[in-house]
Amino acid sequence: MEQHAVAPDYRAVLEQVAADVAPLVGSGRPAAYIPALAGVDPGRFGMAVADLHGNVHGVGDWRHPFSAQSITKVFTLALVLAAGGDTLWRRVGREPSGNPFNSLVQLEYENGIPRNPFINAGALVVTDALQTLTGDASSELLEFLRAESGNPELGFDAEVAASEAAHGDRNAALAHFMASYGNIAGPVPALLDHYFWQCSIEMSCADLTLAARFLARHGLRADGSRLLTRSEAKQINAVMLTCGTYDAAGDFAHRVGLPGKSGVGGGIVAVVPGHCTLCVWSPGLDARGNSVAGVAALDRFTTLTGLSVF
Repeated sequence: MEQHAVAPDYRAVLEQVAADVAPLVGSGRPAAYIPALAGVDPGRFGMAVADLHGNVHGVGDWRHPFSAQSITKVFTLALVLAAGGDTLWRRVGREPSGNPFNSLVQLEYENGIPRNPFINAGALVVTDALQTLTGDASSELLEFLRAESGNPELGFDAEVAASEAAHGDRNAALAHFMASYGNIAGPVPALLDHYFWQCSIEMSCADLTLAARFLARHGLRADGSRLLTRSEAKQINAVMLTCGTYDAAGDFAHRVGLPGKSGVGGGIVAVVPGHCTLCVWSPGLDARGNSVAGVAALDRFTTLTGLSVF
């Protein structure tokens, strides 16, 4: 994608996006299967953009923290690859699943190798790899997010973590099933604990746009040091584009045209390599677990700015 000579007026674009998608805010339903998320006000909406230099513009509830959930899988994957974990790709694939994010069916057909790192089974493998590398996967992730976002106050939501643990039988089944194939290295109970804490991290749109900037900066961290090679950053962006929005990834790529990763907390992070990162949050989800207003907002953003990877 070519660089634009003049960056868009992000503040004006965001205000227009918010106005255009306002009728959709409140559509869909918050994630009812996680009780701590079920009561979140579906009328919330926030969106932020961070440029390559860390300037952030936002609209609506863009500074309001929410449960990042599966968005955190992007950062865990980056940390494993940064530690020389490219052997990870022997344990997890890079293909769209075509099945729900917590499906057991495909794992049996494919001998315990998850299709990609963003479905729950794949994310458990990645967290297991980070746990093996660091001994404390969830804390390692939190410290990274604090550093990249510039927000030392980021933390876990104990209520959400407990809620996920109490309703985490499907994730436990996935982990034990993969362990039976030798694809989980550490103890399953410890892995699940770190995974639930990881998903419970609370961040705002502003925090997430800043934290994800290394993907727009071709692997460079906020302090200018290199986290990933350009090739590794490209790999993550590619998997986000093809696998980042559950089993709606094809539709998301068609509508939005950007690498993106959604979470059932209602957030979606998207990347415009060489330009900026975005995050939108609206808790009402569609049947596939993606924010209804969030997808529409990103679609509108790319239409107004002409920014996409195509």
